[in-house]
Amino acid sequence: MIVTWSREASGNLAEIEDFIARDSRERAVRFVDALIDHAETILADNPRSGRVVPEISNLNMRELIYRGYRMVYRFKGDALEILTVFEGHRLLRLSESGE
Repeated sequence: MIVTWSREASGNLAEIEDFIARDSRERAVRFVDALIDHAETILADNPRSGRVVPEISNLNMRELIYRGYRMVYRFKGDALEILTVFEGHRLLRLSESGE
């Protein structure tokens, strides 16, 4: 299955990298690369492996959690679109859900 990243999700990744880079640019790049690799590796072969997003309860909208970050995605035809990435302690805002 093809995994795509929305503009918002890509922007979120850049913000996460910038935040971590305040301490270490190298660590920031490694972390974001690992987060992307984690999502794409798992979802390409097991698209329904993520849990249903509790705030939304839509079976076509799921999330993966990686090291405290939530990656919310939805099924879009024969592909998956990662909609947003954010810290796990936060709730998903309706504006981020694409609904």
